Order: sequence, then structure tokens, then C-alpha cells
Amino acid sequence: MRAMNLTLLTDLYELTMMQGYFKNPTDQVVVFDMFYRRNPCDGGYAVMAGLEQVIEYIRDLHFAPDDIEYLKSLNMFDRDFLEYLRGFHFTGDVYAIPEGTVVFPREPLLKVVAPVMEAQLLETAILNIINHQSLIATKAARVVYAAQGDGVMEFGLRRAQAPDAGIYGARAAVIAGCIGTSNVLTGQMFDVPVKGTHAHSWIMSFPDEYTAFKTYANLYPDSCILLVDTYDVLKSGVPNAIRVFKEMKEKNPDFKGYGIRIDSGDLAYLSKKAYRMLAEAGFGDAVISASSDLDEYLIDSLKAQGAKINSWGVGTNLITAKDCPAFGGVYKLAAIKNSEDREFEPKIKLSENTEKVTNPGNKTIYRIYDKENGKIRADLICLADETFDESKDMIIFDPLETWKKTKIEGGSYVLRELLVPVFQKGECVYSSPSVMEIQKICRQEQETLWDETRRLVNPHEVYVDLSDKLYKIKSDLLEEMGTAALKYQ
Repeated sequence: MRAMNLTLLTDLYELTMMQGYFKNPTDQVVVFDMFYRRNPCDGGYAVMAGLEQVIEYIRDLHFAPDDIEYLKSLNMFDRDFLEYLRGFHFTGDVYAIPEGTVVFPREPLLKVVAPVMEAQLLETAILNIINHQSLIATKAARVVYAAQGDGVMEFGLRRAQAPDAGIYGARAAVIAGCIGTSNVLTGQMFDVPVKGTHAHSWIMSFPDEYTAFKTYANLYPDSCILLVDTYDVLKSGVPNAIRVFKEMKEKNPDFKGYGIRIDSGDLAYLSKKAYRMLAEAGFGDAVISASSDLDEYLIDSLKAQGAKINSWGVGTNLITAKDCPAFGGVYKLAAIKNSEDREFEPKIKLSENTEKVTNPGNKTIYRIYDKENGKIRADLICLADETFDESKDMIIFDPLETWKKTKIEGGSYVLRELLVPVFQKGECVYSSPSVMEIQKICRQEQETLWDETRRLVNPHEVYVDLSDKLYKIKSDLLEEMGTAALKYQ
């Protein structure tokens, strides 16, 4: 992100539409919402991630001379439009939900308010960045939850879909709670912990397993995690590890940070047997780490089987979000500023699929928390200028199944507006926290979820409702559009 000009990281039709707007001059200011429709992995929530990279993209948005020359070579763009692009920069506003926040379907994760050409160009890159990192952060949050407080390390770089996916996927995984990553470049770029042990090739390159273990322990006495499944976990690996641990303890009674890693076989059985052997030898406090194609479901199952594993290295299934390869975020026009009174005129997209009908207008989101325990009661999408009195009763309802209503008594809840200003008139007004600071935010955010929402299978749905005013606008537009359609039948 820092080394490349990503202005052309866009779909061609964004540029062809821009030229169309340029040739048909308009001073329209529009509102675009970026949101998603379904939680990844059939879960109860998602985790917002990628905002820092969106900020970098927008801040550096410009067409360099070689960009202009390339576009000229396509023979699709007129000279006057290309000249306009030479001086292009973003002048609008951006609002977003901060990284690490838990989020739900249909609510805007990011809102762009800008001249139509500018807002249009941002679409592809915003979706590319936020879709990817939010997906991996959500997957990682599930894995960390399944580990029940054990450390989870992100080990997926070699299986990620190319370098960027490995770098920014690891960033997202740490945001969601992983204690570190094997990816050294991610560690350097974002100042996050890097962790790792050694490969089977290290063992195989020595005359015997014991010598390999001994050499490694002498090199890294404060982080001595030995891979014990190169030959035979219980007959060779663990006994040789115990031998080395004893020798290290004799040299240094303060020897610590030691343990084993198992990368294959029946992890529940092997970990329990290995723990017994280690404990009998006086090393019951040893780390027992596991890898081998783990995900949240396997970790949960191993926990249920009483596996003696207290550290998890998760690679392929996390960095690729293997069971859910796409986040599904979209970017839709929601309002156009009226040239007469400068008010926003709501716009709606219709579809035969109910979930694809958009929410119109210039909007914001309020999160409703239970005042007593701090848990999320619901999210409320409303118009940007709406305000609410926490001392008064609030009745919320499902915008699709309107008979589902809930009364929240005044004084029993608190509200928090989720969207915060990021850019104002083209200038960035938001300072991104560090990744480790975002991790703390994400941990606190997940604690605001009910246990029923965090469970891995068939989680409880957090309601995302519309305010009365917004619901009426949407209903009126639907009625208006339906009536107009009848005229053409």
C-alpha cells in the first residue's frame, strides 16, 4: 500500500462512468454506502477491518503520468477527460465504523459523501480492501473464540493468495485476537509480534532428532518449542524433547518458554499422551502447541475431547477463510443532493430478492446497549440528522418482518453512534490506532456480544432495525416504484 500508486486498482467501468459524468456536467453530490448482507461463516457477527488501508488509498489517490498514458493507449478516453484526471484528487467526506468493531448485515460500514465522479471511483478499492480484511478478521475472531483463551498464532503466509493477502490477512488476524504471526513483513510493517519454531527439514538435516533439538535449544533457550512429529511423536519426539529440557534445566534452573509442537496425527490422543509424559518428567507446564489444518470447528472439537493443547498455530483455513471465501460487501448509491434546496433525495435499488433491496437516504447507525451489562441489544439505522432521547422508551422492529417488535424502556439503554468522520472536504481527520491498539478494541467489542451470538453454530441474530422515519421513506419509495412499474405493464 505504501509503495504503490493504487489509483488504477479499479474496474474499467468506474472510469467509463466517470467520463460519462464528465461529458454530461453535473455538480451532483451523492451518498454511497458500503455494507454486506450476510455474516461470513454462518456466524452471528463480523469484524470491521481495513480502514487504515482505505485511508492510505484515498490520501494517495492521483493519476500519475504513466497512468494517463496507459489510459490514453486504450483508445476509450478523450483528451479533455484525461487532462481532467491529471489534476484529480478526492474532495469529499468519508464516514466509517472504526476497525475492530463488531458489525452486522445491512448497516453501512463506510459512507462516502462526495461529487459523483469521486464517489464512483472509490468503489472498487474500498470493496477490495474492506471485504478482504473484514473476512479474515471475522474468521480469526471465531478461531480465537474457539481456543477459549489459549494463544492462537497466524501461520498462513505460504497458503495465502499472493503476498498482499498474506500481509494484510495477517494484520486482520492479529486485530481479531491472534497473539502473533509467522509473517515477518507484517511484523515489520505493523509492529505486531512475530512467532515461529522450526520445520521438519531442520530435524531431517541433522544426524538424529536429539542433536537437532539440542542445537535448536542452545540457539533459542527462551523460546524453545520443538517439533516432535518428524519421526514418531510418542516413541521419539517427546522423549528426545524431555531429554533436552532436562539438560537445559540442569544448565539453567530458570529455563522457561519451552514446549512441543505436534503437526500431524490424532491431536487429541497425542496431546494427552504427550502431556502425561511431560508431566511425569517434571515438565507439566510445557507448552503443547498444535497445527495441522486447524479451524474453529476442529479446535472446538479438540477442546471437547479434552486435548491437552494450549497453543494453536492456524494457517490455511484462517488466511484463506476456506469455508467462506468472500465477504460479500457491496457499494450502493443511497442519496443525491438536490440542486434546488441542497437536501439529500433518497434513492433505492429494487430487486426480486428482498435482501438486495437497499436502504435509502443519508444515514447513520446507533448501537443500543443494555445499560446494566453493556451487551448489544440491537443496532438502529436512521437518517443522519435524527436524534434520540435515552430517557424515553424506544420501540424497534424488524424492517423485513415488521410484526417482530421490541420495547426498550427509557433509562435502561445507552446509545453510541458508530459512524465517525474519516475525511472532511478531502482532508483526513482520523488517526488510525496501531494494530495492537485495535486488537484491544476488538477484544472489548466482542465482550459486548451475548454468548448466544458468539457461538459457532446457529448463533442468535442481532437485530439491525430501521428508524420509523427511515422505514417510512423506504416504504414510500417502494410504493412509488411499484406504482410506476404498473404503468409500463
